[in-house]
Amino acid sequence: MPPFPTTWQCTIENVLVKNLHILSVSMESGIDLQGSVIQVLTDFGLPPEVSKVIWMPLPMVLMLVVATVGVLVSVWLERKISAAVQQRIGPEYAGPLGTLQPLADGLKLIFKEDVVPNKADPWLFTLGPAVVVIPVFLSYLIVPFGQNLVITDLSIGAFLWIALSSIAPIGLLMSGYSSNNKYALLGGLRAAAQSISYEIPLALAVLAIVMMSNSLSTIDIVQQQSEYGILSWNVWRQPVGFVIFWIAALAETERLPFDLPEAEEELVAGYQTEYAGMKFALFYLGSYVNLVLSALLVSVFYLGGWTFPVPIATMASWLGVSEMSPWVQVIAASLGITMVLLKTYALVFLAILLRWTVPRVRIDQLLNLGWKFLLPVALANLLITAGLKLAFPVAFGG
Repeated sequence: MPPFPTTWQCTIENVLVKNLHILSVSMESGIDLQGSVIQVLTDFGLPPEVSKVIWMPLPMVLMLVVATVGVLVSVWLERKISAAVQQRIGPEYAGPLGTLQPLADGLKLIFKEDVVPNKADPWLFTLGPAVVVIPVFLSYLIVPFGQNLVITDLSIGAFLWIALSSIAPIGLLMSGYSSNNKYALLGGLRAAAQSISYEIPLALAVLAIVMMSNSLSTIDIVQQQSEYGILSWNVWRQPVGFVIFWIAALAETERLPFDLPEAEEELVAGYQTEYAGMKFALFYLGSYVNLVLSALLVSVFYLGGWTFPVPIATMASWLGVSEMSPWVQVIAASLGITMVLLKTYALVFLAILLRWTVPRVRIDQLLNLGWKFLLPVALANLLITAGLKLAFPVAFGG
């Protein structure tokens, strides 16, 4: 067979080198979903501009589906676990084992009348729930469910999440103020004060993780924990930061013992007092979406994300197979997603148990815990982490 012409040979070599580079980048930082989808649409003959327009709503749709499914599972777990704690059965008639009960709750809220108080500010009253919920959904864009399953790998992913979470207090204040109800206003002020109090320790705990990982990317943070399996997870190097993050996350999501703004035992529901129908459903949805998001980020920042307790390379060597084998990569990717979900819902289970076990704190105790205890401890943890990073660079990401 005659050899290829020189130009053809160069072209083939260039294509191979380019594909190998793309493959290596994908293996290191996850597949670029945007580039892959746009490339597929372009191969079908669509112009690149049209392909980009088609891509734009896809991440939002995927994000909404994942977050909504997580909420349905969490609501069902909330009911079943709380019933088991109190030696009850829980929902069992709406679907098998009551699995359709969250769907029934959602449909009931959708069809309820949307009441707006007479002297309320209609624009702020309507925008309040949206301002609370939308940033939580947007935060799912930077959560990696696996090395090859991330919507967008932003270099400032952790910072973006902190920035988005700081928008929620504005929506809570808007909801309480616009309701023209003194109880709703007080509830909004309590919620905003609580959120601001715990955002600062939360950000300092994340900053310690970022310092050790030398990156704000959630993908890089997980990769930094993957070398030695469970021994390299950040929970062992940042135990104080882990506790601070988890307490602050519970306060941010207004879970017991920090649910003062919407305490259900009282006659009023804080900033939600005047809300009904779909607007109330948005608050209800946002609280559970935020709970699942917080559990996801704890698993990413401290529990190794999609990584296994035993590294993939070690398990492959035990089985005598190559880590780079396609079927090993497929199995590893599938199990990685499973690991993320297992870690996440273990934390959701813990949050639900805490709700039905720990008594509620008073507002002064809540603010004292945030400002007088968690804030100085988080600052000390950050400074100690910086010192350990300089003294032991191998162990603390120097």
